[in-house]
Amino acid sequence: MKIPVHLSAKGVTLSPEQETQIRTGVTRLERFFDRLVACGVTVSVSNRFPDGEPIAWSFRIALTVPGPDLAVTHQAQPSFREALDEAFDAARRQLQDYARELRGDVKAPADTSRGRVTKLFGQEGYGFLTADDGHEVYFHENAVPNHRFDRLTLGVAVRYVETEGEQGPQASTVLPLEGSAPGDFVPGER
Repeated sequence: MKIPVHLSAKGVTLSPEQETQIRTGVTRLERFFDRLVACGVTVSVSNRFPDGEPIAWSFRIALTVPGPDLAVTHQAQPSFREALDEAFDAARRQLQDYARELRGDVKAPADTSRGRVTKLFGQEGYGFLTADDGHEVYFHENAVPNHRFDRLTLGVAVRYVETEGEQGPQASTVLPLEGSAPGDFVPGER
């Protein structure tokens, strides 16, 4: 890491052992993402028992990485160790997700288009929809999730993912839009 760890405490004084545990947690984060530029950890205790013992510990971890900054604010836990472990686990997951995104391992959502069902061949298990720009797109009953092909009606508005099939454009996924026509597809209903 290029910048030393910044530790701060609100409502509590950290012991040397607690500071060491936090710094060890930051060192472990660097194993998951070696391009970590800086890390700031704020530990807070907002309430205490009458004897002065903390009721709950909260952690906020701010991570500076190339690109957007990442932050973890972890809800209060009754023990320092439990709060520390949960906060650093959450930070590790964020760094791993960010690293996957940088590598391109995260699948980009497919571009969806809109159209209307214009032809249905129920016995044969396929149909056609007309895209908003006017071109016709084939779809098979398997492109309609949850075996809902038989619930489609002519004219229902759909959202779909278009791919190039052997004989022209086809939809790999067809999702009827809720409320597109009375009596049409009702999401979640079988």
